[in-house]
Amino acid sequence: MKNSTKQLVTSGIFVAIGLILPMVFHGMGGAGPVFLPMHIPVIMAGFFLSAPYALLVGIVTPILSALLTGMPPMFPVLPYMLVELAIYGVVTSLLSRKYKLNVYVSLIGAMICGRIASGMMVWILATFFMVGLPSPFLFIKGAVVTGIPGILIQLVFIPLVVMGVNKHTAVHRMDKTI
Repeated sequence: MKNSTKQLVTSGIFVAIGLILPMVFHGMGGAGPVFLPMHIPVIMAGFFLSAPYALLVGIVTPILSALLTGMPPMFPVLPYMLVELAIYGVVTSLLSRKYKLNVYVSLIGAMICGRIASGMMVWILATFFMVGLPSPFLFIKGAVVTGIPGILIQLVFIPLVVMGVNKHTAVHRMDKTI
């Protein structure tokens, strides 16, 4: 019970950060697609939460953001962004927490899986809903090229935070045992 409460509260914190951070970046002249601010808290949630909670953060964050701020637009952006973020959260959690892979492998693995999943969703939207989107390969290429600054931020910032929190937590645990 105690762990599930902690996971739920931590999930709420990551969702809140996922709502606030994009508003800050979009307030700087629409920098969201370049700096990918909603990705950061969702991916970080995967490092600190079990897979179901990380998945929940990846689903709830873009939905709440779309409802409360209009970002991302409900259609066609929300469906592929929701899939991408959900995959980021769950894959990060599985790779880092279940399979105990290092932070960089977990991060890059999640980033690749999330982009592939969003490309698949773009294909579904274009094929079955006749949405005028580029092919999945062009979409992924465009998202990666446009998001290079955000990807670089993720590759530097997220590992620093995760390793710093893990180091602090380990030291705190040692202090309790002494």
